Amino acid sequence: MQPVTPPQPQHDPAPSRFSYRLNRWMLTPFYRRALRTGVPALVMLGTVIWYVSDEARVNQITDTAREARQAIEERPEFMVKVMSVEGASPELAEAVRSDLALRLPMSSFEMDLDAMRLKVEAFNAVASANLRIRSGGVLAVEITERQPAVLWRSADGLSLLDAGGHMVAGASLRADWPDLPVIAGPGAEMVVPEALELIAAAAPLKSRLRGLVRMGERRWDVVLDRGQRLLLPEDQPVGALERLIALDTGRDMLQRDITVVDFRNPRRPTVRLNNNAIHELQTIRDIESGDLAR
Repeated sequence: MQPVTPPQPQHDPAPSRFSYRLNRWMLTPFYRRALRTGVPALVMLGTVIWYVSDEARVNQITDTAREARQAIEERPEFMVKVMSVEGASPELAEAVRSDLALRLPMSSFEMDLDAMRLKVEAFNAVASANLRIRSGGVLAVEITERQPAVLWRSADGLSLLDAGGHMVAGASLRADWPDLPVIAGPGAEMVVPEALELIAAAAPLKSRLRGLVRMGERRWDVVLDRGQRLLLPEDQPVGALERLIALDTGRDMLQRDITVVDFRNPRRPTVRLNNNAIHELQTIRDIESGDLAR
C-alpha cells in the first residue's frame, strides 16, 4: 500500500500588494516621465555639483574655455588688419581714424561696431555712418558727409550749416566760401530750409544778393548791395519776395535811390530813400516853393 501524498498548495497568480502598486505607478505618465528624465537629470546635476565643488577643477575649465575661445578669435580669417574710411574728406577721415584709435591687427570679436558707429556719427560733419567688416580683414567705415549749404554768421563767428540747419564745421573767412549764401540773426540757424527757399526765389537778384538777416526770430530781411534792404513779412515771405521782384522787373524800382523796401504789408509797400535822394527831393521842393512865391 502506497503512502498518500498530501496535496501541494496551488500558486496564487495574483500579484502582491507592492507589485500591484508598482505596476500602477509605472502606468502613471508622471512617474514614467520622472523615471526617464528626472532621475538621470538629478544624477547628472549631482555629478556636476560634485565636480565643480573643487576650485582647481573650476579654474582648469575656465582656462580651457578661455584658450579655446582665444584660439578661435585669433584665427586669421577673423583678424582685422586694415581700416578704410570712405565718403569723407581727407581731414574728416583723419579725424575719424584718430578718434577710433584702433590698434590693428585685432580680432573682429573685440570690435563693438555699434559703439564705433555712434562715435563716428558724433562728428558734426557726419550725417550717417555704416561700419562693416569685409573679407580680407578690412574694416570699412562708410560715411555720408554733410554738405555745406549756407554760411551762418553768429556772435561766435562763422559756421557752415547743411540744408537741414545742422552744423557742419566752423569757418574762418567769408572769402573761403564765396559761393555760399550768408544768413545771420537770432534763430536763423533754425529755419535754414526757409532761407534756402528765399535764396532760390531771389535768383534774379543773385549778383546783388549779400545775404539774409533773421529779424526778431520771426521774419527775414533780404540784404542787397548798395546798402539796400527788402523787409519781408512773417507769413509767406517767399511769395512776397517773388511779387517784389516782379514789381522791380516792371518798374526798375531797385535801381533807384532807395535804401529800404518795406514789404511787411504786401498791400501797402513803402520805400525809404537814401540821403542823396532826400536832399534832391528837398531841393526840388524848395525850388518849386520859390517859384510859387514869385
